[in-house]
Amino acid sequence: MSVRRTNRFLPHAVTREDRADGTVLLTSDYPLGPVARTTGEWLDNWANTAPTRTFVAERSGKGWREQSYSETLQKVQGIASALLGRGMGANTPIVIMSGNGVDHALLALAAQYVGIPVVPLAEQYSLVAAAHGRLQQAFELIRPKMVYAIDAAQYSAALSLDLFDGVEVVTSHNATSAMTSFDALVAGDAAADLNAAHALVGPDTVAKILMTSGSTSVPKGVLTTHRMLCVNQTQLADTLPFLREHPPRIVDWLPWNHVFGGSHNFNLMLANGGSLYIDDGKPAPGVFDRTIENLRMVTGTMCFNVPVGFQLLLGALQSDQSLRQRFFENLDMIFYAGASLPQDVWEGFEEMAMEVKGCVPLMTSSWGLTETAPALLLQQEPTDRSGVVGVPVPDATLKLIPNDTNRFEVRAKGPNVMGAYFNAPDKTAAAFDEEGFFITGDAMQFVDAADVNKGLKFDGRISEDFKLLTGTWVRAAQLRIDMLACLAPLAADLVITGADKNQIGLMIFPNTAALKDSGFDLSETGGALTDQALHAEIKSRLGAHAVGASSSTRVARAIVLATPPSMPDGEMTAKGNLNFRKILTGRADMLTRLYNTPDPAVITL
Repeated sequence: MSVRRTNRFLPHAVTREDRADGTVLLTSDYPLGPVARTTGEWLDNWANTAPTRTFVAERSGKGWREQSYSETLQKVQGIASALLGRGMGANTPIVIMSGNGVDHALLALAAQYVGIPVVPLAEQYSLVAAAHGRLQQAFELIRPKMVYAIDAAQYSAALSLDLFDGVEVVTSHNATSAMTSFDALVAGDAAADLNAAHALVGPDTVAKILMTSGSTSVPKGVLTTHRMLCVNQTQLADTLPFLREHPPRIVDWLPWNHVFGGSHNFNLMLANGGSLYIDDGKPAPGVFDRTIENLRMVTGTMCFNVPVGFQLLLGALQSDQSLRQRFFENLDMIFYAGASLPQDVWEGFEEMAMEVKGCVPLMTSSWGLTETAPALLLQQEPTDRSGVVGVPVPDATLKLIPNDTNRFEVRAKGPNVMGAYFNAPDKTAAAFDEEGFFITGDAMQFVDAADVNKGLKFDGRISEDFKLLTGTWVRAAQLRIDMLACLAPLAADLVITGADKNQIGLMIFPNTAALKDSGFDLSETGGALTDQALHAEIKSRLGAHAVGASSSTRVARAIVLATPPSMPDGEMTAKGNLNFRKILTGRADMLTRLYNTPDPAVITL
């Protein structure tokens, strides 16, 4: 198939500096454009220039509860004055316990409008009883003055914990006499000097404290300033020209406690006068149908998702011509994150785009961290392959330290990089090198070592690599991505094993919905699935992958786990990331079985 790609992009233009020790510095040749002073400046601007345009919306009955820019500003100012009337400021953070919603957005923007930090937490910390320990950890670190939960009844178990002495609880629904209704905040406080407080907010004011995932250590609080957020949006708009051509629109489920959904996507709409329709579905069994229902009502100019979400969406679009037409007709960009998009899914979207509009929108990804607000690298020009994360955004410097042939440890510096963790001076000091570069712990490879403008591709976490007993290094992160593609859609996720072993193995968390659809038996023995037909299918796929593979990429054994990763036990973070160390230690019995043969639960090549 001949593919015509969008011509609305800014070509890569990168300067490379090579040091004598092999270190490489990369910077963008594009200058950084004008940067807003605060997030409130965006809101003021669009409420003035596009007052009736929808900023944020959530499902309400058969339709949407929509807030225009002018309505948003009016309510934000009311809430902000109420917060000031309580004496709140930079040292009285607000914890938001519930997920994405209009009232969540209004409260967060109101706090930022007058310099009060907000701390959005994963709603699972409150709604899953076994995860209340994570909630307690966050409270002990943050010591909030106020908390918000959308529904007091829904969050009653968490709200009954011994955490709320001296903390004002605000809720939108079912408030008790001891709580504050959200409407009371919106009513405001006429005595507060709103304009004076707003004027004092500047680039160095903390806008939010974002908790890291906790996949490798206890979660840390990232002090995220207005400068970080505002610079990052200018960096994105400078490299994605269509953002300034017309107001963007997204239908998005990605959680706001995470930097991707809450800083990248949320602010992408606010900074560019766009509209954010909150998708109350997600790519999971039983709720993805809600996503399709929402997309039948509203479609976006951009689509953000994780690979499994795009896999599900591809199937839905292939079976619904009307939805396919509406989905692609105004689409500027398809953006995946979290892992590489399987190439067959990539090509499926290309084919449909060509069918509907005769060209393919920008299909892309980027790379960054909670500490970088988040975008540091962006694939801003079209490519024909998945897995490329691009080149540095304007005014950011990437420092690449040789780790192996064509493999580099990544460090970063720029105005979108954090200055410190909250109340953690030791962790802050350890996070930066002697030149002030943030130590990310990630690794990259050049797509083409002779041409830096071809970009970089992610090559895993340095800490996840391990050696086999033979001395062979295994790059676990990249192999995991390859294995997820190899076993799709049978595997929901997996862990690469083999440290101090002779062979590489897999501990597979199955996609039970896909297994049921394929007719496989989900019966278990001792915590593992033993269906011989399933084992044969996995063995066949692993065997095909092993042809021509080296010992560093050849998987020799696997076990399919019967129970999913547990967030309460720390095996999975609220963002859906696996904590590999927790899994390997917490399921040591399964790891032992994996390397003991014969065992009917173990698949061997």
